[in-house]
Amino acid sequence: MSEIGRRLGSGKEAEVFEYGDFALKLYRSESQKAAAFREASNLSIIEQLALPTPRIHAVGEYGGRWGLVMDRARGPSFADRMMSGDRRLHIEELARLHLLVHRQPGSGLPSLKARLSANIQRAEELDRSSQDRLLRQLDALPDGDCLCHGDFHPWNIHGSADDIMILDWLDACSGTPAADVCRSYVLIHHADPMAAAEYVDAYARLGETTAADIMAWLQPVAAARLAERIPAQTDALLRLVAAPRNAR
Repeated sequence: MSEIGRRLGSGKEAEVFEYGDFALKLYRSESQKAAAFREASNLSIIEQLALPTPRIHAVGEYGGRWGLVMDRARGPSFADRMMSGDRRLHIEELARLHLLVHRQPGSGLPSLKARLSANIQRAEELDRSSQDRLLRQLDALPDGDCLCHGDFHPWNIHGSADDIMILDWLDACSGTPAADVCRSYVLIHHADPMAAAEYVDAYARLGETTAADIMAWLQPVAAARLAERIPAQTDALLRLVAAPRNAR
């Protein structure tokens, strides 16, 4: 068994460490055994597709925490590349990669709309009337059966050229691409509102859809994000929930 090496990255739910020639993703809470197996299950489905994703080699308990041994990503994140190079070029490359994901089937994965609905109902910052309104709005939006990443943003994409790797598939689901792109908008918006808007425009142009179709998901997607309990983002998310439809 390899020793746990230096930390490669850190997020809200997990940390990633060197583990021999591989990477070891350890969930922060000892109670997240189910999350480790869920991500492993998702990746076991997705690795059969023509996508640059890590292969899972083991799932287990390491130092009292549950985690996954997987292929290690090489190179900087897209977020780092966007800060040091031509941002528009990298945003377009990111959008093309997202389109590649959406061209795959979401067979065997949970429903995106069902997940959004459950999270809206768990958002303690919303009163029952607001939840009901958002659930009706969500119900009126189109469903789909495409592969959706669920957490697609520049910090989860590493490498360049033929050595790109898309990470963090815990929230992979089946649904309509516009909702997944809107989720990316919400995630990027917290760090860089202008880049978030540029991303929507790039995807809409390359994907032959419209920014309006993507942003129609904004209120339900932002409301569902509230259930993730990130205090530093609560006020901004509530503003997005209250924003006019199709606003950016």
